[in-house]
Amino acid sequence: MSLDLARLPLRGSRLIEASAGTGKTYTIAGLYLRLVLGHGGEAGPPEPLLPPAILVVTFTEAATRELRERIRQRLSEAAACFREPQAATPDPVLAELLADYPDPGARAVAARRLALAAEWMDEAAVSTIHAWCYRMLREHAFDSGSLFEQHLETDPSEREAEAVRDYWRSMVYPQPSARAALLTQLLGGSPEALHRQLRGLLGHEPARPAERAALEALLDAHLAALEPLKAPWRDDFAAAAASFRALLPLLNGGKYRNPEKLLEAVGAWARDPAATVPEWSGSYPALEMVSRRGMQARRLKNATLPDELHPAHLAADAHDSLPPAPRAAVLRHAAAWVRWRFEAEQRQRAELGFGDLLTRLLEALEQDPAGRLAATIRRQFPVAMIDEFQDTDPVQYAIFERVYDIAGNADREALLLIGDPKQSIYAFRGADIHSYLRARRATAGRHHTLARNFRSSADMVTAVNRLFSHGEAQPGGAFGFRSDDADPVPFQPVSAEGRTERFVLADGPPAALTFWVQEGESVSQGAYRETLAARGASVMTALLEQGRRGEAGFRGEGGLRPLRPADMAVLVRDRREADAVRTALAARGVRSVYLSDRDSVFRTDEAADLLRWLRACAEPGSDRLLRAALATATLDLDYAALERLNSDELHWEQRVVQFRDYHRLWRSRGVLPMLRRLLHDFDLPRRLLAQPRGERRLTNLLHLSELMQQRAGELDGEQALVRHLAEHLEAAGGTPAEEQVMRLESDEGLVQVVTVHKAKGLEYPLVFLPFACSFRPPTADRAPLRYHDADGAPRVALEPDEAALERADAERLAEDVRLLYVAVTRARHACWLGVAPLRLGNRRQNQLHRSALGHLLAGGEPIPDDGLSAALAPLAAADDAVAIEPAPAVTGERYAGPGEAAATGSARRPRRPARELWWIASYSALRLAQPEAAPETARAEVIGEVAEEADPAGPAPGVAAGLHAFPRGPGPGTFLHGLLEWAAREGFAALAADPARLRETVVRRCARRGWGEWAQVLGDWLQRLIAEPLALPGAGPVTLHGVAAYQPELEFWFETRWTDARRLDRAVRAATLDAAPRPPAAQSVLNGLLKGFVDLVFEHEGRYWVADYKSNWLGPQARDYAPAALRTTVLEKRYDLQYVLYTLALHRLLTSRLPDYDYDRHVGGVVYLFLRGIDAEGQGLYCERPPRALIEQLDADLRAGPDAPEEGP
Repeated sequence: MSLDLARLPLRGSRLIEASAGTGKTYTIAGLYLRLVLGHGGEAGPPEPLLPPAILVVTFTEAATRELRERIRQRLSEAAACFREPQAATPDPVLAELLADYPDPGARAVAARRLALAAEWMDEAAVSTIHAWCYRMLREHAFDSGSLFEQHLETDPSEREAEAVRDYWRSMVYPQPSARAALLTQLLGGSPEALHRQLRGLLGHEPARPAERAALEALLDAHLAALEPLKAPWRDDFAAAAASFRALLPLLNGGKYRNPEKLLEAVGAWARDPAATVPEWSGSYPALEMVSRRGMQARRLKNATLPDELHPAHLAADAHDSLPPAPRAAVLRHAAAWVRWRFEAEQRQRAELGFGDLLTRLLEALEQDPAGRLAATIRRQFPVAMIDEFQDTDPVQYAIFERVYDIAGNADREALLLIGDPKQSIYAFRGADIHSYLRARRATAGRHHTLARNFRSSADMVTAVNRLFSHGEAQPGGAFGFRSDDADPVPFQPVSAEGRTERFVLADGPPAALTFWVQEGESVSQGAYRETLAARGASVMTALLEQGRRGEAGFRGEGGLRPLRPADMAVLVRDRREADAVRTALAARGVRSVYLSDRDSVFRTDEAADLLRWLRACAEPGSDRLLRAALATATLDLDYAALERLNSDELHWEQRVVQFRDYHRLWRSRGVLPMLRRLLHDFDLPRRLLAQPRGERRLTNLLHLSELMQQRAGELDGEQALVRHLAEHLEAAGGTPAEEQVMRLESDEGLVQVVTVHKAKGLEYPLVFLPFACSFRPPTADRAPLRYHDADGAPRVALEPDEAALERADAERLAEDVRLLYVAVTRARHACWLGVAPLRLGNRRQNQLHRSALGHLLAGGEPIPDDGLSAALAPLAAADDAVAIEPAPAVTGERYAGPGEAAATGSARRPRRPARELWWIASYSALRLAQPEAAPETARAEVIGEVAEEADPAGPAPGVAAGLHAFPRGPGPGTFLHGLLEWAAREGFAALAADPARLRETVVRRCARRGWGEWAQVLGDWLQRLIAEPLALPGAGPVTLHGVAAYQPELEFWFETRWTDARRLDRAVRAATLDAAPRPPAAQSVLNGLLKGFVDLVFEHEGRYWVADYKSNWLGPQARDYAPAALRTTVLEKRYDLQYVLYTLALHRLLTSRLPDYDYDRHVGGVVYLFLRGIDAEGQGLYCERPPRALIEQLDADLRAGPDAPEEGP
């Protein structure tokens, strides 16, 4: 069913399918907004949720950052809309939500809740799946059985390689010669080769300490099976060879053209205990050629073989019944042992890899039959939204199934799975579309779809709908999952929102989807790449030239914006395709940049050259290493310079000294400064940037230099770093770690050449797919082969048979179709596809029907070489959204580039300093003679204030009694503040009802400070202060224990903009205390933030009051705290400035919180409690209510910045 964003039930498990461009992120943000509001009634969450309780999981850090920001923006937008609905123009979803909150008070509460959630988004539980699992393991260490401290190792390749070497030492070295030879051959010949073979197997083979005896049994069985065949040849080779030579006259010479080489191959095989079959390049197996049956079949017409033949020929008859070498079993043994050793080493070192984060959490959930950990996670995150769910894998699915019981659909929590199976393209990273299909079955009847495209033009949406609807009519459906009774991955056409601008050419808008058809004889993959790259580059160049002349571009409300290179993207599958198209573009003067998320910087030529440089710098005395470094292609020394190294001894010595200097620089300052020096000494930045691909190469060098610097801090010495780089070059065939992915070399407006995998989630005005028909079927020599059985369970085949290859190829085709869908849906306005009859290898017939496009067109049926246009014709029959054109001609037209920019004038000179005066101010900073840093905590503010409240610390004069005699100074003042802060946090009413607890705490605190004799006095004072009715002007008496709503230690921050403190001071002095004289405030400018801590804010009789505690010692008698004395103290200490600022903070708070706020009605005023004066006339209270006009004037000034400096010209 189509998703109704404002009415979707937010309980239970639900699946939301979001086709490309249909607003998935917008939907997530909208659902988040509803969860924060608690919207939905019985179908909504049980209560409004805050960001820490809403789990949002996605699959990349970049997506996490974008999603967090989009949600924050949506919450802020909604808060503003709810706060002032008349001033906003809400979108349909917000308008519907507003209608559900007709009451102004409810809207104000909702606005506040949304604003608070937006402010709290930095604490939101929006994370990658790996980051969330890591957090769960750490936060719930007891329930999960995890260590409290574990190190996350982002690149476990070195630890893996060490485990492989341990396997080699444990399993290969102890074997006798025959076993060792066979085992070495099966394992690839070296630990490094074994590591490469195991990469695709380690994640699928369970970890176990595989026994050496089991391995030896495998080897012995194979050697025993070979022995009867080899023994006659090995033990009596001369006689067997003579027998064969004697038989040659009876055999067909055309079949036995190289008998001696044949014998040589058989003899070598017999002597090598590890060889399963002879190494022979003939058309038929060597053993068959020397067997009795083989010779009988190849004898001359009337010839007869003797009855008595050498036993070697008779033994060779059994060659076709030999069991194959146990390679698969041996590799599985190695994988199980290596994984066991690797995991044991990880646990010993308290390390985790990214994959371990998921498996450890799943293990913890599975080993908790009571479900305590799952219940804890559900309480912490009652709602979870899983973005990009089509890219999940079985482990991730199992985690969420364990926590949220997807099939159970419990309405206590909500699990929203959001994704698009048509865009599941990351199988190489472990994504498993079958996990998505499991979720689809588990949520049957609870599926919702986003059916409107907001990305592309109406014509583009129409064209894509037509292409994949045509494929949907084929057997198996467009995406290959249709069975007799269901299609779990259907293609459903979407409607189009359309775009305000249109792509136009001089002769009108082009078709949204254009197929370039190259008919005729079938072409090889290489020819297809080269030809279509040149054809596509020619069209792109022509379009850019039209854009430069103002004949092509995007026409919108502001007129025509000419087409630019940055508007174009070429989507490819791999680096070979990218190189082909970039070369063709560069030949026509069009600059481009390549983006991929799979290419490691360690797989580049620059990495190999850097290794040679590091070796030479580490050993500058080695002639061989130094010559190899100087001869690298990156340094690009010409032949004359290289020859001079041989002929000019003085020049050679200069080079040696140069590299010795690099060695000293490396040891003294590090590898990065050394490499930077080397680059500049050889003028590489300038020389590389002058070359066609120089920017890419320079970026690689700088990237590699930074990686080396990072690793150098973890390794011991230069040679360790050299070994580290060499090992990474050797192991660079796998999926690179994030920091190893090649960086973007330029962010200029260039044509973007992007892999389809990298382009997912992005969009481009124009998209080119010149190699839309390319594909790479699985073959037996690219094992291990991964596929799924009929039940959807993952399988790994090391020696795949035809059935496995067929099933793997079907999955390859299905993923290729999904890749094609992702590619064409990146386009906003137009997309071009190159089509040709493509053949593979030595096959004569084209294999286009095995490609994704061929599947959509013909459902797997062969397409004749000259039948491409006919197969495409149904797509273009209805309207102009799809066009079929002959492949464009290759031209030599060059792009002249953008026009010259207008000459720039002289730089503007500012009249004020470039560094803006921005600081965090506080009351104390304004009162002192010079600005000071704002206090970090309430305690710091109290300490700073009480340090100036009294005379120098010491006991009060002997005539004083009670609290008047309590010691003076910062320490005692802070102590009194601390008692009141503790009382407020514990609850005044609770302490009034439990005086014993109050006195116990006072006694304990006094004893800790050495004031035990004061415990009785302070306990009586505090108990009295809590219970004493305090007289407030304009209101009835209030007791602290009777206050129902209050906030202790209220911290506030608000923005200040260019306001002179003297302006603020003049306003305060004029409007308070009858304009009585008082010390002036410090000269400063408020620009930045104002920060402070209010001791207590409370509500009494509908009004809000600011209370502040003052521990000043004004004299030994109660009369010293009379109202006149308090007024004098307020003037001298400038507490008037303080309470005005506190009132302003309260005013701003109430303005944002109360929908009907009015200063006169809601603000009671300020109450300064002079703590030692409770016995005095007036109870030691100083109360005042700053005038409304003053507060509003200061509020406006601090917002407007009346004293801002003048801007320069």
